[in-house]
Amino acid sequence: MRKKQLGVSLGGLMAVSVLLIAVAIVGIKLLPSYIEFFSIKKVINATASENKGASVSELRKSYDLRATVDSIETITGKDLEITKDGNDVVIAANYRKEIPLVANIGIYIEFHTASKE
Repeated sequence: MRKKQLGVSLGGLMAVSVLLIAVAIVGIKLLPSYIEFFSIKKVINATASENKGASVSELRKSYDLRATVDSIETITGKDLEITKDGNDVVIAANYRKEIPLVANIGIYIEFHTASKE
């Protein structure tokens, strides 16, 4: 009696490998943008919580100082939307990032964060 061989053929293995490599390349290209987004979010939350009675210009200056320490260059203090919600200060930032992949193909991501969400 002959047993049927089970497993993956070479063609199937190569197809799965190519797919996994493509997904890994896209993930590696997107990772720095998301790391920067979470840094911006952390700085915005820290600025809003520590400067509750500050003026708008003081908030922008405080954000710029913190952003310099964290090497954030995408958003500056003048790009922030600063409002009041009762006694709380709400700092928000909206920006988009274009990430080139191959030739004229890329990914476009819109980020939004606020200190009170």
